[in-house]
Amino acid sequence: MKCYLIKETLCPCSIDDFPGSDCQYAAVLTWKEWEENRDRFDMGIDMDMEHGIPKETKAVVNIDSLTGSLSRPALAFCKSQEEGFTFALDEKGIVLVDDTGYVNGLIVKIQLTKKWRLPSMERFLYDLLECSISRDLAMLDEMEQSLNQMEERIAEEQSELFPPEMNQIRGDLLDLRIHYEQLIDLSQELEENENNFFREERLRYFHMFTERTIRLQLLVSGMREYVMQLKDLIQTSIDVRQNRIMTVLTVITSIFLPLTLIAGWYGMNFKYMPELEWEFGYPMVIIISIVIVVVSLIFFRKKKWL
Repeated sequence: MKCYLIKETLCPCSIDDFPGSDCQYAAVLTWKEWEENRDRFDMGIDMDMEHGIPKETKAVVNIDSLTGSLSRPALAFCKSQEEGFTFALDEKGIVLVDDTGYVNGLIVKIQLTKKWRLPSMERFLYDLLECSISRDLAMLDEMEQSLNQMEERIAEEQSELFPPEMNQIRGDLLDLRIHYEQLIDLSQELEENENNFFREERLRYFHMFTERTIRLQLLVSGMREYVMQLKDLIQTSIDVRQNRIMTVLTVITSIFLPLTLIAGWYGMNFKYMPELEWEFGYPMVIIISIVIVVVSLIFFRKKKWL
C-alpha cells in the first residue's frame, strides 16, 4: 500500500495520517490490500468495485462515494498490454486499486513532473487522467507516419497486398475511439459533480480534459478514414494491375487468333488443296504469319493497348 497527501506535490505518508490531516489523500492498493483495509477509508460504497483489470472506463455515482474504472486497450501497433485500475473517491480522498503497477507508474510521473500552486483532488484527478493519455498524441503521430509510408509504397506500386500493419492500425484506432468515448463519459460524469465532492470553480479541470480527449477522438476518426482511403487505393491498384494483365492476355490472344486459323485451315489436309503441293507454300505461310504478328503489334501499340 502506498499513501500520499495531496499538497504542493504528492507527499508519501501512512494510512494513519489520513484522519488528522487537512489535506485530501490518494492511496494505491492491490486488491488484497483493498479487501483488508476498505473499512479504514470509511467510504459509503454500496457496490463492489470491478476486480482485476477492468474492461471499460466508467464512473458510477453511489450514495456517499463515486466508484469507477479506467481501462486502456491492448494495442498491436505499439505492442502494449491491456492496462487499467479501479477507483473509489469521496470528498476526503481517492483510493486507486491495481495489481499491475500501472497506477504506480502514473503516480511516479506525477511526482516527477507536477507541482501544484493550488493543490486539490480535482487537479490530482486531472493530472492522473492526463498522464494516462500523455503519450497518445506521439503514438498517433507514429501511426500516421506509418500510414504515409504505406501510401508512398502504394503510389510506387510496391505494395501488391494489404500490409498487415494496416489492419493492426485499423483495429487499434477502433479500440482507441471506443476508449476516448468512455473517457469523455467519465470526465463528464466527474464534471457533473452529483455528490458535490468537488468545488464548483475547479470543475474546469474536468472540462479541460474532456476537450483534450475530444480532440484525440477527432484525430482518431480522421485517421480511420485515412486507413479506409488507403485500402480503397490498394484495391484500385490491384484492379489496375489485373486489368493490365487481362489487356496483355487479350492482345496476345488477338495476335495468335489468325495464326490459329491458318494452322487449323491447312491442317485439314483436303486432297485438292493446291498449297499442299506448292513448292513455296511452307515459307509463304511463315511470311504471312510474321506479317500478321507485326501488323497486329503496330496496331495495338498505336491504340496504346501495349
